[in-house]
Amino acid sequence: MQLLPIKEHLHENEDFTNRAECVENLQQCTDFYKRIGFTPPWICYFVQHEGQLVAGAAFKGKPINHKVEIAYGVFDKFQNQGIGNQIAEMLVNLAMATDPTLRITALTLQEENYSVRILRKNNFKLVGTAIDEDEGEVWEWEYQKT
Repeated sequence: MQLLPIKEHLHENEDFTNRAECVENLQQCTDFYKRIGFTPPWICYFVQHEGQLVAGAAFKGKPINHKVEIAYGVFDKFQNQGIGNQIAEMLVNLAMATDPTLRITALTLQEENYSVRILRKNNFKLVGTAIDEDEGEVWEWEYQKT
């Protein structure tokens, strides 16, 4: 499995612009960069597995106060195959390799779902609630270093 960086500007991402499964994520990421900046490795990625694009993954901006948030979404036809679990692990490993002092967080809906199971499998613990601008009040999870 490999993280493929989404570059800062739409025109720089020609490898992805003609793929229907990428169009929405690609536009969201380049718009996101305009708002928060482009600071690798704290960017958006597509995830390639066995020669196919299977998911999107991201850091929701560069770390602030030694805290960084991860996000990921597996494309519909690749769900329930353990891919989300591997992506969460890859994002954690990248963050820790870049700065081992970071607190790594993730947000989920306040319900038991696949994202919650993925985070638990990757040693995230529920630490409380937070407000997400799109979803309202959500659960906040934090990676527990072992």
